[in-house]
Amino acid sequence: MQITKYDFKYPQYPDLLREIPSPPKQLYVLGELPTTPCVAIVGTRKPTSYGKEVTYMLAGQLAAAGLTIVSGLAYGLDAVAHQGALDAGGQTVAVLAGGVERVYPAGHRGLAEQIVAHHGALISEDDGAKSIHKGSFVARNRIVAGLSLAVIVTEANASSGSALTANYALQQNRMLMAVPGNITNLTSAGPNNLIKSGAIPVTCSEDVLNALNYTTTNALATAVPKSIDEALILSLLGEGHTSSEALIKASDLSASQFANVITLMEITGKVRNLGAGQWVAR
Repeated sequence: MQITKYDFKYPQYPDLLREIPSPPKQLYVLGELPTTPCVAIVGTRKPTSYGKEVTYMLAGQLAAAGLTIVSGLAYGLDAVAHQGALDAGGQTVAVLAGGVERVYPAGHRGLAEQIVAHHGALISEDDGAKSIHKGSFVARNRIVAGLSLAVIVTEANASSGSALTANYALQQNRMLMAVPGNITNLTSAGPNNLIKSGAIPVTCSEDVLNALNYTTTNALATAVPKSIDEALILSLLGEGHTSSEALIKASDLSASQFANVITLMEITGKVRNLGAGQWVAR
């Protein structure tokens, strides 16, 4: 796929990014620029299981609702946000510190390819000729915030790259949101401090959609089945099979296949977990 260069003066250059104090003079794009509203989800490179869970959930549900998820392709929660959006069948954009042909970190080349293959994009203001340095990531963070209506910090230390992105969100007059966490966990200090300072607390995707006053015809509760397996499970739920054990037996899926399917169905709002292995269709 060919890399496209968008100069600031081009009409295709993202309007939101054009508004920020120091917009990039040009953007190099591999893939498709988003046509739906964007929300950034960022967090620590060393997340807890809680951080991974809430990031994946929010990214998947917001992507299923029609929002494009923006993040920085870094290890940790950036990658989880991208993957959550992809698994929900949505769009995601990765903003890179280096050129779009030189994916960094190199371990995320496969994820980058998935993003482009699923109508997302890799974006950078760098043509790839210069070496990546610490300032490259700081500059990238302003673009992550600038492309987005809101920035959500799901889990981060008090001083981190995510905090820098949050600061850019405030400077750029974007909505700042944060997921509350365990007060004894250092990786919850960042979002907890942001909430104390006025960030919108997020405990579910509806909090984000309501804050943005965003309505969607692709409602989470009425999402169309994405596969034969999903349609089968919804049919079995309608027949009164509600436990994981009963659904596995009646569907002839293996336990691992069922776990994969039901997890994605929960993320995209088709089923609700009642606890103790019990499920209902939404």
